[in-house]
Order: sequence, then C-alpha cells, then structure tokens
Amino acid sequence: MSVEATAAEVEIEEGDGVTRREFLNYAWLASLGIFTAQLAGVSYLFAMPRFRAGEFGGVFPLGPAINLPEVGIAPEKNSKGRFWFVRSEEGVYALYIVCTHLGCLFQWQATENRFICPCHGSQFSRTGQYLTGPAPRNLDMFVVRVEDDQGNVLAETPAEEGPVPTPVPDPDAQVMVDTGARLQGKHK
Repeated sequence: MSVEATAAEVEIEEGDGVTRREFLNYAWLASLGIFTAQLAGVSYLFAMPRFRAGEFGGVFPLGPAINLPEVGIAPEKNSKGRFWFVRSEEGVYALYIVCTHLGCLFQWQATENRFICPCHGSQFSRTGQYLTGPAPRNLDMFVVRVEDDQGNVLAETPAEEGPVPTPVPDPDAQVMVDTGARLQGKHK
C-alpha cells in the first residue's frame, strides 16, 4: 500500500495542471488584489476635494460689480459662504465669519459700528482690523476677484491683507469670492 500511495503522489506532483490548492491560493490572492485596488480608488476619490461654485471652499459669484452695495451700508452676511461682504471707502472685503480668538461666530453690531464676538468680547472694525479684546490678530479674509466675461482678472484682493479697490474698470465685470483662498489676518 505504501508503494501505491507513493506512486499516486508522484503522479500528482509531476502533472502539468494546477492543483486545487494552488488554484484556490491564486483566486484568493487575485480577489485580495482587486479589493485593495478598489479600496485605494475609493480612498483617493474621497480624499480629493471637490468644491463647486456656491459651496463653502468654492467660489461664490456675487453678480456684476455695478450691483455692489453702497459705501457705509452695514456688512452683508453670506451664511452659506461663511463671510461678511463689506464695502468701505478703500474697496470691498470678504471677512471670514469666525473669530480669530477661539473660533466663535461674531456678529455685526450696527449701534457700535463694529463686529463683536459675543463669547469673549473681541471687537473688530468694519474692515476686520483688531480693535480690542483677547483676539491675537485681525480677522481672516477671503480673496475677492473681479473678472470680465472672458475670465480675465481685473482686480483681486492683495496677498498682504487689503481690499479690492473700487470702482472697478468694468461695471459689468463679475465679483467672485473664493472661500478656498483664505488670507490670515495680521497679528496685533
């Protein structure tokens, strides 16, 4: 019997086909590879930001420059974009609605003509400049762009904190606020 068993084992080992055990190992490795590739693809798609116009992190079109608010009018809050749109004598600003102290949401106080954080009392001018309180710096702002109908940038928020000067050269140019481009306020 042992001679017959040994002969059968030799026949199986010398065969040209794949054994059942090898086939199952290959199938398991292939399915593991496919699963890993799918997981990597889904992770990549999940990690890539996809901001659309009108969503926080994307660009907010505000319309033609001719429709900008008048100088001296109270700032306009854009809750979806998370910014206050302000027009001053120097130009226009888009101020991030989060206080630079501890991240509270500040409000415009028309009676005092300034932004005041209700939690800790930090106060800022209508252009985002630090006035008083525990906040360490000016308010953060988003980049404001004025573009013509071909998409050429006519005016843009300077990199060192400041307004987009008004009036703009073309009154029909579109005003855009890029909430994906935040400029950190200067330290006091």
